[in-house]
Amino acid sequence: MAVWGGPGMGKTSFLNLLTSEQIWQSQNIDRSEAIIIYLNCLEIKPFIPANFWRKIIYSIGEKTKDDSIVQLIKKSLQKPKSTKEHLRYILRKIGEQKKFLVLLLDDYDATLNSHSRYTETDVEVFLSECRNLAYHSEERKYLSMIVTSLRRLNEKGPNLTPNGSPWYNHFGFQRLKPLNDKEIGMLLSGMQMTREIRDGIEEIAGGNPALLQNTGSILHNKRRSGETLNAEIFAKEFVEATEHFFQDTWQLANELEQALLMLIALYQLKGRVQKTRYDLSDISVIFSQKERELMDLEERCVIKQTVEQEKTNYSFTSTIMEWWVIKEIENTNTEILKQREMVFANFMSRKQVDKVKDVINYLSEHKEAIKSIAKWVGKLAPYLA
Repeated sequence: MAVWGGPGMGKTSFLNLLTSEQIWQSQNIDRSEAIIIYLNCLEIKPFIPANFWRKIIYSIGEKTKDDSIVQLIKKSLQKPKSTKEHLRYILRKIGEQKKFLVLLLDDYDATLNSHSRYTETDVEVFLSECRNLAYHSEERKYLSMIVTSLRRLNEKGPNLTPNGSPWYNHFGFQRLKPLNDKEIGMLLSGMQMTREIRDGIEEIAGGNPALLQNTGSILHNKRRSGETLNAEIFAKEFVEATEHFFQDTWQLANELEQALLMLIALYQLKGRVQKTRYDLSDISVIFSQKERELMDLEERCVIKQTVEQEKTNYSFTSTIMEWWVIKEIENTNTEILKQREMVFANFMSRKQVDKVKDVINYLSEHKEAIKSIAKWVGKLAPYLA
């Protein structure tokens, strides 16, 4: 299984959950039959397949007390270079002992990034070996592999060829969706709050578990300490605690997606600029032409869509993420703007591009025009004074 979702959506938490004795018991499976190995692929720096196989083999040795498996692992680790075949032999021995291996591979997309010691050809070979081990080999009966990634694996990695099967087609894909209203209530159940405050928290965090936890934590800690918390202080503390999530979300987006996020932020900005100096109402037409890209952003819990009077509108799931994108626009310099202009020109008319350029230039030159970050707290603001 390949589990995917954006920053803070709970991928690592999900893998950790699968190591829980309780979870196995709930499915009537004897956990003692499983050798569970968790590995974050980002820990292998730089990523090299031999180090990957070696790390897994070594970890199996740490988790098992079976002497025949341990002896085979010791013999394998004496080799100068670990390979998929070494793990296959160990899997066979695991199967003979009526056990099976569960590989929980976090940030599996790290294996798709080539470098000087790990060429694009090496990437293809490694992925082929993983597929062979999990899908074709006789020892596959003793292996379960669950991986996580920030985007669907088929959006990255080697190009497909007419003569071969997709390297990822042995995976079942599962997206981690934003928490729904009931789940948000369960997550925040430890805090006493009105429905209005909870709606305010959801406006800031969307259904992102990490952002929701950070919002609730800040409010809870301030209440417990008796400190006064106004909208400005709360917003700044929230950004300080969560900015890396927004940074990761932005960097995860490609150039076209970043351009669309900027347009959504600018389109929604009119009421938050001290003196309105532009009209981008015709930009909404572009959104209808980029529904696929917008759907990808929606699936990653970055934006959401609503339909009013048969018109589709797009907005950020987190108002603070919207503020973050506006700040990214404010910091646009001449060189970056030229790069952005080339992207905009691929799907906008010259007149539309010039309009957007004028707005970006205005915002970068008049940062004071954007209202205070406290205004992005929205529904929560009245309860923070």
